[in-house]
Amino acid sequence: MQELAELIRSLRDPACYDHPAGPVQVIETHISYVLLTGTFAYKIKKPLDLGFLDFSSLAKRLHACCDEVQLNRRLAPDIYLDVVPITGTPVAPHLNGSGETFEYAVKMRQFPPDATLDRLDAVGGMTAQHIEAIAAVLARFHMEGCARAGQDSPWGSPDAIWDPVAQNFARIATHLDDPADRVQLDALWHWSETEHARLAPLMAARKADGFVRECHGDLHLGNLAWVDGQLLVFDCIEFNPELRWIDIQSEVAFCYMDLLQRGHAEWAWLFLNTWLEQTGDYAGLALLRYYAVYRALVRAKIAAIRTAQTAGSERDAAFAEMHTLLHLATTLTRSLPTRLDITHGLSGSGKTTVTRKLMQAPGAIRLRSDVERKRLAGLDALARSGSGIGQQLYGTDATQRTYAYLARLSGALLDAGWPVIVDATFIARWQRDLLRETAQSRGVEFHILDLPAPVATLRERIAQRARTGGDASEADLSVLQHQLDTQEPLGPDEQAQTLNLGA
Repeated sequence: MQELAELIRSLRDPACYDHPAGPVQVIETHISYVLLTGTFAYKIKKPLDLGFLDFSSLAKRLHACCDEVQLNRRLAPDIYLDVVPITGTPVAPHLNGSGETFEYAVKMRQFPPDATLDRLDAVGGMTAQHIEAIAAVLARFHMEGCARAGQDSPWGSPDAIWDPVAQNFARIATHLDDPADRVQLDALWHWSETEHARLAPLMAARKADGFVRECHGDLHLGNLAWVDGQLLVFDCIEFNPELRWIDIQSEVAFCYMDLLQRGHAEWAWLFLNTWLEQTGDYAGLALLRYYAVYRALVRAKIAAIRTAQTAGSERDAAFAEMHTLLHLATTLTRSLPTRLDITHGLSGSGKTTVTRKLMQAPGAIRLRSDVERKRLAGLDALARSGSGIGQQLYGTDATQRTYAYLARLSGALLDAGWPVIVDATFIARWQRDLLRETAQSRGVEFHILDLPAPVATLRERIAQRARTGGDASEADLSVLQHQLDTQEPLGPDEQAQTLNLGA
């Protein structure tokens, strides 16, 4: 490590590079150094063997550098440029020079360091737009950009999933001196072991169904940036395929957990719902809490490693972060209060606007009939079906199939411990009864969120939506009139469970 420290000091000299370089800035992580030269950035791996990664030899570091460039080009093709040799000596190095190579670096196109979302968040600059962009990019990547693990591959089996979980506990334990911390870690171990045994059949089924994919593996705000008005996803895990070939729910859990750690519970719900609406992977939510606890402990492990690499105030900060993450992991083991809410309102009554707020606070998984109806028909959410009133996609059979699916899906989510909001018109009594029975059979609270609005307001909103586009609903003014003519009002027996949310 002394030789590496000498190399990093030397590389602060702009003359070491084969291109014009300004003052060189150095960023250190627990496994690497990044040198910012102005136009380009260079990443040099530390010669470490931490068990979950091995950079202990030059050949291993070269292999990891090549993998890093190849894998990150899936999401950031314009950023990851090449692997370049470092020649000369640690005292007088040359990037991309001639002669014998003693180290390698990943060459990247530099972007502003302050553009990362963790820094943007620190100054209050992050918005819901960024959160929805993360979910959209990630959903597209998971659906279209990830290779899928074969059934005979070593990745994604229940045993393979447990290995890094167990390694986290072992690594963290070596840094805990306080008996209370050890008690907390032991409780987390017991919970994780119990949950793993309960969920192992689902884990195996998920692999068989193709949900174990070659993901990013380290998806938190520090590895996301907002550059030129677009999301940039960088720095995926290249050093350990076991940590990259994972269930897509494990990937989602990392960003979900990271937002919770930063105090953004509403955005965590927004991110999760946006991703789910685009992927339809609601069945995987039974695994999310398990993976979120694991991800919190991954971060706790990294903080624990930093306690051994730093001193003074930096070490104190690392210890504080480790304790915060252990507390978050403990919080994530606790069940959420479950409930089932359904909307009741004609097209244009504001159902989607209201449920968007409620799914973020107090928080719930939202199911939209407009989206799920099309998903069942194999259509994209924004596709126009061309169906007439009461015909094809909106015929009696399709409507019954849609509401039956919403009931089954709601039940499965409630069984997995998630609160649910269903966004649909629910203008027919049988539709409301179906969902009420779903809640009552599980002993959870059930509410009808009534959204009355003047007909003139409904017509104006529908006309405005038609002008702007960008929504899954296909309802026009003729559909509204059909709803007005056929709606079945709430019965007296439904009033006790009804909350009036009209303006």
